[in-house]
Amino acid sequence: MTTHPPALTAAAAPSATTSPGRHARGFWCVAAAFLVLMAFGTVPTPLWPLYQERDHFGATAVTVAFAVMVVGAAFGFSLLGHLSDRLGRRRVIVPALLVAIASAGVLAARPDLPGLVVGRVLTGVAVGMMASTATAYLTDLHHRARPDRAGSPLPALVASAVNLGGLALGPLASGALAQWAPAPLATSYLVFAAAMAVLLLLVLLTPETVDTRLTAQDRPTRFALRPGQGGAFAAAASLGFFAFALMGLFSSLGAVMVRGELGITSTFVIGLAPFTAFAASAVAQLALGALSQRRQLVIGVVAFPAGLAVTALALHDPALGLFLFATALAGGGAGLLFKGAVTQSARAAVPASRAGVLAAFFVIAYIGMGLPSIAFSIVVRHAALVPTMIGFGAVLSVGAVAAVTVALRHEAAARGGRVTEE
Repeated sequence: MTTHPPALTAAAAPSATTSPGRHARGFWCVAAAFLVLMAFGTVPTPLWPLYQERDHFGATAVTVAFAVMVVGAAFGFSLLGHLSDRLGRRRVIVPALLVAIASAGVLAARPDLPGLVVGRVLTGVAVGMMASTATAYLTDLHHRARPDRAGSPLPALVASAVNLGGLALGPLASGALAQWAPAPLATSYLVFAAAMAVLLLLVLLTPETVDTRLTAQDRPTRFALRPGQGGAFAAAASLGFFAFALMGLFSSLGAVMVRGELGITSTFVIGLAPFTAFAASAVAQLALGALSQRRQLVIGVVAFPAGLAVTALALHDPALGLFLFATALAGGGAGLLFKGAVTQSARAAVPASRAGVLAAFFVIAYIGMGLPSIAFSIVVRHAALVPTMIGFGAVLSVGAVAAVTVALRHEAAARGGRVTEE
């Protein structure tokens, strides 16, 4: 039996005058805004070799320029992401889009290392504000639009697929624009800024789902888990860390690997590697979403290390087709692990603190996206690429297996009725 995130409490009840149709339309507007902002986060991925060639900095500088987004994301998640439980979802998502538009302006106007750092930090802040809030907002909106489908897996599935699908769209779009449009280090940012401006207007028309009239003593706790769910959340956060560590590697150094090891200079082809990983993540979730969470985690924890092993093989005997197959296999496994982690985190949360709990989850996941990649780039300066990839893959695989084992125990306990659901 599959368990789903709990329905929201009555404290967040909508106005009686708001129609289900508005909530249904708002659901897809928020999903689109979530998709485009997450895509914006990976826009620089196929551009890193261009920056590297122009400014003559190495793989570590590329990784740091990528990973400073984690600093902004950690700030956004930890200090701002939970605020939507109190202030309302729109009052966090609208500023997130404004910050992302400002970030695009900085990145387009200042295509040097200081501009990259400032722009990427702002991107991280926007992502931190958006991801946990949009995930909770989609659950709210679907519950309002279809109250007869309480506990439906659709919001969690859409949120997870949009999150990773957006990360996939970014490098594909920017790689194509850099290949065939003028001003490759500016055009992509301007295109995404325009798209986010349009979506900002649509989000402003979406109904609010949080009762912002609550008194101070009635406001939800920032981080509150259901009784007995601490271990389940820890396992879910660990899975998020390991899944995003893989995605961080392909986002930061994947383009450098394709260019350096395979000798490919086309920005569009370079963007295919991270696109394949993230797209496979989203496709795996959509294709296998009907399976139980247990089966998804088992499939994910098998595909994840297998993909990492094939990645090392593809680097040992460089071939683009094998490398893309490896990124698809590893990315698909990571996507299933990530989906299970998001679902388990949402289920572990007290409903009124869902955004706060998801914010904590995403802080840990985004630390996974940044720190392991920095460590990888430092180690690879002193060791060969293939042994480093093998060691990196082994650590991530062992960690993922351990986290899945704990997650499955808690999932079995929930199915057996030993964990009380509200």
